[in-house]
Amino acid sequence: MTPWEMTAVLAAGTGAGAVNAVVGSGTLITFPVLLATGLPPVTATVSNGLGLVPGSITAAVGYREELRGQGRRVLLLGIGAVLGGLVGAVLLLTLPASAFERIVPVLVGLALVLVACQPWIAKRVRRRLASSGPVRRDGGPLLFAGLTLASVYGGYFSAAQGIIYVSLMGMLLDETLQRLNAVKNVLAAVVNTVAALLFLFFAHFDWTAVVLIAAGSALGGLIGARTGRRFSPAVLRALIVSVGTVALVHLVLR
Repeated sequence: MTPWEMTAVLAAGTGAGAVNAVVGSGTLITFPVLLATGLPPVTATVSNGLGLVPGSITAAVGYREELRGQGRRVLLLGIGAVLGGLVGAVLLLTLPASAFERIVPVLVGLALVLVACQPWIAKRVRRRLASSGPVRRDGGPLLFAGLTLASVYGGYFSAAQGIIYVSLMGMLLDETLQRLNAVKNVLAAVVNTVAALLFLFFAHFDWTAVVLIAAGSALGGLIGARTGRRFSPAVLRALIVSVGTVALVHLVLR
């Protein structure tokens, strides 16, 4: 890479780390920049996945106050994240990119609808659950299955992964959006780490890109967590929908 390209990758990593902490879809910042440096798509995807691990971890640490009292929930859902992330990473290494990317715009579009309608949907879901018993604190088998499938998607191509997490949890958990965002950051960190461990041994990647994105995303994750925790639920939801819309347009036009 030229010095200008290295600067661009570092800046993209910082932006991606911040966006991932608050919303998700940071991959839509780093992935095009890596392609512009000349990396092949799969190599760019793998390098991006490895580089974003530190940002996912710092974002989760930044939201530690919102994680209080959610240890059991995080542990349970984290099991699904491990399984899903592993399957997604294997798919990335074994299947043609076109086979999976056909459904990516559909998943992102559905996630946007779910986030935008989350207050109304959650109210109806909780009303229905209340008629048959108390709302489960862990979301039950439906949430576990949904987040595991979302983790498969995240292990393959992480754009808008966080949006899908938040939309699913928002429907089935009686929690504030900020606390759901904290769980989202932990699950994203788990998926990214699992996928990265597999990529280290079985995939081709560019060490320069990995180091630059890692440094940038670690800083961006802290910045994003500190900023995002101050947003109201309405502002945070608007940001999720806005970034998700950009993600959808980008994926459709690619």
